[in-house]
Amino acid sequence: MVRQRKIIHIDMDCFYAAVEMRDDPRLKGIPIAVGGAPDRRGVISTCNYEAREFGVHSAMATAYALRLCPQLKVLPGRMSHYQSISRQIRQIFGRYTDLVEPLSLDEAFLDVSDSNLFKGSATRIAEDIRKTIKNELDLTASAGVAPNKFLAKICSDENKPDGQYVVTPEEVDAFVVKLPVKKISGVGKVTAQRLAKHNIVTCADVREMGEKKLIQLFGGLGELLYRRAYGIDDRELATEWIRKSLSVERTYPEDIAEPDSAVASLDKLYDELLRRLEKHQERPIRNQQVKLKFSDFKTTTIERFSQELSKTLFLELLPIAWERGAGKGVRLLGLGVTFRSIDKVAEEKQLALF
Repeated sequence: MVRQRKIIHIDMDCFYAAVEMRDDPRLKGIPIAVGGAPDRRGVISTCNYEAREFGVHSAMATAYALRLCPQLKVLPGRMSHYQSISRQIRQIFGRYTDLVEPLSLDEAFLDVSDSNLFKGSATRIAEDIRKTIKNELDLTASAGVAPNKFLAKICSDENKPDGQYVVTPEEVDAFVVKLPVKKISGVGKVTAQRLAKHNIVTCADVREMGEKKLIQLFGGLGELLYRRAYGIDDRELATEWIRKSLSVERTYPEDIAEPDSAVASLDKLYDELLRRLEKHQERPIRNQQVKLKFSDFKTTTIERFSQELSKTLFLELLPIAWERGAGKGVRLLGLGVTFRSIDKVAEEKQLALF
């Protein structure tokens, strides 16, 4: 008999904004957002549902959000406070299962396949988790319950806010076939446009094209699309998260026209990167990256292989990346490193013993 998986995806409702409204009831019922200051070219991190009615959303420039909603109250955010509350939420998750995969401060997957709570009902477990979060923290969460991660995450968006949606194994086929392909993780705006050129808009269209043709056209993505179009996702929960990279960034108050003008900022960012890397001294690096965001909000990243952190390499990469802007000003500079795989490092250490 095949073991039936029961996966829950919990997603806190407009988490940062909800925390601010909980802590200051005067903010309830008015449009608010957490984000950077408009005069410092900040962006919106999150906003409440009142603000969303005006078209405000995360990753939007704060200045533009205020044009859409002049009465929007923008709060600077309290990250350490949100992190503290996130830890409390994860402690609640731990009462129900040890198999938890945090995705961010405000969402996580839980595997309750082998749980005996509520007679093994994942639906009732999700309901109780949401009830506990509300009673203990006065915050609301939405949940998706399904046989795998792909479906559970989609389900958690179906009845937001403060709701949940369940897809049983028997309902998977009917639920998936009508899904837009843009619901599949990895299908962004550009990929969706590519698919649309081949008349692929829904999972039904994916099925109709067939796996062989999909792989011919889209390679590995085609194989993934075909599996997801039938609701197949065999991924286990990653219960031990390992950082793969580390980066630091600075957004400028005004666009910078020449790379020489960014050198002073690069020095400061490099010092900050060094400071943050102190916590990861045991992790060898694999490459270094310079990231630029231009005045038109387009982003470019250039990276080079490097086994030892070098400021000189960052200085060499900066003008190369700058040329990609074709004369456009730069609004953001970022420096980063990618760590080598822990498994690969362990393998090399083992080989060195022989």
